[in-house]
Amino acid sequence: MTHRYSPAELAAVYRVIQERRDMRHFLPDPVDPVVLVRLLQAAHLAPSVGFMQPWRFIRISDRALREQIHALVETERQLTAEQMGERSDEFMRLKVEGILECGEVLVAALMDGRERHVFGRRTLPEMDLASVACAIQNLWLAARAEGLGMGWVSLFDPDKLAVLLKMPEGAKPVAVLCLGHVPAFYPKPMLELENWAHRQPLEALVSENGWPKDGEAEGER
Repeated sequence: MTHRYSPAELAAVYRVIQERRDMRHFLPDPVDPVVLVRLLQAAHLAPSVGFMQPWRFIRISDRALREQIHALVETERQLTAEQMGERSDEFMRLKVEGILECGEVLVAALMDGRERHVFGRRTLPEMDLASVACAIQNLWLAARAEGLGMGWVSLFDPDKLAVLLKMPEGAKPVAVLCLGHVPAFYPKPMLELENWAHRQPLEALVSENGWPKDGEAEGER
């Protein structure tokens, strides 16, 4: 008896992980509602600390509200550029979101009342955020398998977005997710194609039996 997937199934799993991209360029075509439900169900199957399921997803179907969210992102983009120093102009040339172009916009948020969930969070309360990140990753991989692109936008003031979306006290937006059809998937991560940064080698990020000593596990940057 084996619990291992077939070679074809394994190849599909590793392929979708390898080909997932943080997308910024979208087509305006609508997302099939049946597919959207499938993607949200995939997100909802994510692991969560203490099985608290802290994720909440808000679908933005109102165009005016989408434009208000875009305005919040643009404000933060300008403020971020001011902190970039000599890379400010380079940053401003990057396309950092596709809110006005994509077929669907979702806001992923942490639920309110999280303080009552102690299981797994007594010393690491941020595990609720890690759980939401797992749900987002599930959604991302499922979207790629369905041939849809997704982009995670984190350039916004969470307090202002919470007010805009009428969130209860204690709830917190984590991500603005752009989802939809794309003209093509990037052959590499967009920031790598733009020479903003490059993926570090695995050996630079893995050590054994403790934190690496100075000079160990260093790879090219």
